[in-house]
Parts: sequence; structure tokens; C-alpha cells
Amino acid sequence: MRFRHSPQVWSDFPELVCGVLHATGVTPTVDVGPRLARHADTARARLTAGPEGGFPEIQAWRRAFARLGLPPTRYRCAAESLLRRFRRDGALPRLHPLVDLGNALSLGYAVPVAVLDVDRIAGDLAVRPATGEETYLTLGGDDERPERNEMVFADSAGRAHSRRWTHRQSGWSAVRDDTTEVLVVIEALHDGAAETVPRMLAELSSALEDLWRAPARTAVLTADAPVFAVARATAG
Repeated sequence: MRFRHSPQVWSDFPELVCGVLHATGVTPTVDVGPRLARHADTARARLTAGPEGGFPEIQAWRRAFARLGLPPTRYRCAAESLLRRFRRDGALPRLHPLVDLGNALSLGYAVPVAVLDVDRIAGDLAVRPATGEETYLTLGGDDERPERNEMVFADSAGRAHSRRWTHRQSGWSAVRDDTTEVLVVIEALHDGAAETVPRMLAELSSALEDLWRAPARTAVLTADAPVFAVARATAG
């Protein structure tokens, strides 16, 4: 399996910094609570100075969505949606310890983090414009079809694992209690992303080693080195 962004993405968004992580040995039984609290405190402190829409990390994604023809206050990147929910409710729902940790990182750094079940991805996975033939399963279980040229995460079978790039992840490859192998994608566009993304990768990798005893392999992708190869633990 290979993960990559299409040449068009790198051409249109040369400021993109993408971190990728692959790990095997994930379980739903570890306690990530203390790590979540630290990122919640960071987000809470930032939000006291003003809403998330003013964060430079979020503003960068709003500009990107506008360049894609998406109204940026209608379609928000996942990090902005998490921050809005956190500001409203004071907490995020607990789903799975690794998803919770990814959401906490996204909250603390204001950067989108996608956590995908590798067993639910067919062949390669690419961030690319949709053909209009892909299928997408919502978190609520509804089937949708992304629009032609909409930016999606799409696998070799034509299944979209996101809609509108970092706006909304698919329920198809969402991590479940029986998930063991994961691909994590961290994408940032703001000034300083080149420092932020490796820091996030290192923190997540450390958590996987410390809490799950699951060694992780990571990489930061560039236009010159755009491919992350995954040696899958299971066939798919």
C-alpha cells in the first residue's frame, strides 16, 4: 500500500506539510486520559484570547478551502470543527483511545489529524480530485457520492475516505475496537507547519510506543518525496 498526494495538490498547495504514521498493534484498552488533558488545556488557553477562526493554522485552511471553491465557514477543516465543538461543550466525546489522542493533538495544535483503519483501505490511498464515481460512507452510515473534482482521500477501489479534503472523514475506515493497524495523516498549511508537523508525529509515535508498545514508522512528505509506502501486516 502507498499513500500520496497527487501532483496537482503539491502544485496548488506548495505550502503543504504532511506527516504520515503507520503502526500495528493498536488496542482499545489503554488509558490516554492524562495526554488528552494537556492538549485540552492548551486549546482552552488559546480560545480565551479569541475563537478558533482567528488561529493562523485555521486561517490557512480557510484560505485553502476558498481556493478550492468551498465557502470556508460552511465547510471547515476537521481541526476547526473540533475546536468549535470544544469551545461550545468544554470537552470532546471519547471514541477510541487512539482516535481520542488524534483528536486531542488536533485540538492542541489546531491541525487536522486523520486516523484510518488500514484493513479498510483497498490498495493505494491518494489525496486527489474526485472523478465523480467514488463512493463515500458517512459516520452515520449513509452513502454519498463526492462531486467531480472535489478533493478526497480515495483508494484503489474508488472508495472515498474523506470529503472535501480535511473537512469530513469516512465512517468506512473509522477506527473500531477491533482495529489493529492504522495510518495517521497530519496535514498543515500555516507558517511554522514545518516545525509543527514533525513535533506532532514525534508525540504520537512516542505515545504508541509508551502506551501500546506499538513501534511506529513515520515520514514527512514533500513534492520531491511524495510517497509513503506501508508494509501491511494484513492482506488487503
